[in-house]
Amino acid sequence: MMENNVLRQVPKGLVLEGGGLRGMFTNGVLDVFMSHGIGFDAMVGVSAGAVFGCNYKSRQPGRALRYNLRYKDNADYMSWRSLVKTGNFVNERFAYHLLPYEYDPFDFEAFRTNPMRFYAVCTDIVSGRPVYREIADADGKGLRWMQASASMPVFARPVEIDGRHYLDGGLTDCIPLKFIQRMGYRRNVVVLTQPLDYRKRQAHVGWVMKMFLGDYPKVAQLMAHRHVMYNGELDYLHTEEQKGDTFLIYPDEKLNIGRLSLKEDKMRRVYEAGVAKATALLPQIKRFLAGE
Repeated sequence: MMENNVLRQVPKGLVLEGGGLRGMFTNGVLDVFMSHGIGFDAMVGVSAGAVFGCNYKSRQPGRALRYNLRYKDNADYMSWRSLVKTGNFVNERFAYHLLPYEYDPFDFEAFRTNPMRFYAVCTDIVSGRPVYREIADADGKGLRWMQASASMPVFARPVEIDGRHYLDGGLTDCIPLKFIQRMGYRRNVVVLTQPLDYRKRQAHVGWVMKMFLGDYPKVAQLMAHRHVMYNGELDYLHTEEQKGDTFLIYPDEKLNIGRLSLKEDKMRRVYEAGVAKATALLPQIKRFLAGE
């Protein structure tokens, strides 16, 4: 009995990979978690894992799918027009000012009072190193950190916070399991947005991209070597899973949705895939978190 109680008290973490609109799979998983009262002591999100995952801490099931469906055809939300006019494919004013405060209000108070710790991963574009920012209050600067975590090179301008500039956390740490382990969380659930057998190929950083990133040479270097980092993290995940203290949730097959695709049928299909996967794994997840 004492051994079982100790297992139940082991700090539990949740790790959310990014992937743009592939994150609809993660939304489906998290909504199942909320409907079944599954909680964690801490979570860390990268890119879409942060901007969608924050709704798990604010206890707002369905919100991420809802507002993406509602505004999918609004060029003021996500569009090439916004990219040309503002430098951001995801319009900053719409997504980080109007949306969370007026159009589909984010529950800042619920986020603040939820005791689960929340971290977002960003990349410092000068040092080329990951930054793990704990966000206790999503209002104001907290939203800036989430925006930075999800700001993809070329498709977004660097986000300035306290005099430093940041971009997508996926440049330096796509699946931050090691980080959450370093923070003391010993039983962790990791939600991936690619099938288990996926391996990233080397990206070709052409002259056009280098022109856009001319002021940030570290970013171009990171993009050219990102596949090495990512595939190494996958290998580490498999090792930790075999040890029995990491539980992986992933789509059964490639999701076939672009990072910036706002097609309703695809978003719904990917979301439902997440719901189905989490529902099927629910008994195993509960046993894992209980230390059984």
